[in-house]
Amino acid sequence: MPGDGEFIAMPPKNRPRPNATTMKMVGKQVAGARLAKNLTQKQLADLIKVDEETVGSIEQGRRTLMPHIAELLDFHLGLPGTLTVAANEMPAVDVIPPWAQEYMELEKRAIALSWYDNQVVPGLLQPECYARAVFACRVPAYREEKIEALTADRLDRQKILRRTTPPTLSFVIWEPVVRQRIGGPEVYRELLRHLIACMELPDMSVQVLPLDQPVHAALDGPFTLLETHNHQHVGYTEGQRGSHLVSDQDEVSILARKYAMLRTQALNTQQTRGLLDRLLGEL
Repeated sequence: MPGDGEFIAMPPKNRPRPNATTMKMVGKQVAGARLAKNLTQKQLADLIKVDEETVGSIEQGRRTLMPHIAELLDFHLGLPGTLTVAANEMPAVDVIPPWAQEYMELEKRAIALSWYDNQVVPGLLQPECYARAVFACRVPAYREEKIEALTADRLDRQKILRRTTPPTLSFVIWEPVVRQRIGGPEVYRELLRHLIACMELPDMSVQVLPLDQPVHAALDGPFTLLETHNHQHVGYTEGQRGSHLVSDQDEVSILARKYAMLRTQALNTQQTRGLLDRLLGEL
């Protein structure tokens, strides 16, 4: 999940990507097909429901063409799946999986996020010491400078919590996650304090799914649901060695129903606060 993924900063603009030539070639195909339909970048952006800047970046080879965007482009530009094939066969551009890169860009401007995690505390709720401890658990081990860079990037993502208009945020966390003392007693104490403080933020809901709950709507693992600024709904899942952005609305609907059920199975926010207070008092 985004809480535990190995996310790092986007590469500097003056640093070429390993497949920059391929990205530019695909971008030229998009631009050529658009012009053949007598569409402006803004008109095409409106059709596929993205920003005009996104279309421009794809055409200039500065932004990876994601498969779900490629499918929309093929449809509106009357192409026989050409761009979809190109997007799916695109070699990796850097150490960030393309789906994870797309997720992080969506997360920055999201108006709502619903997040279930059963491995670690969601990344947006991690204090610095806990984030560093999570990255230090990685096998094979990271070098210290890598851990510091990843921790800084994770904290940078948390800026959305304090936007002028913050997103509506809901988190459901399995109880073992808030009981496991990753990093040791002091890190654990800071984690509990931080979670309690986060619960005071506007438009924030944190719930714990208790161990004694006899039913569990998300045994398949963690996931995130996101609503974009233009009201698109997407899902995101991440496993040991890969990630997936879910754009098919039938699949997104399944995740949304899972999350709705999880919220009914979890402790409410007052009960969750009581659990966190008790855990902190036991230290």
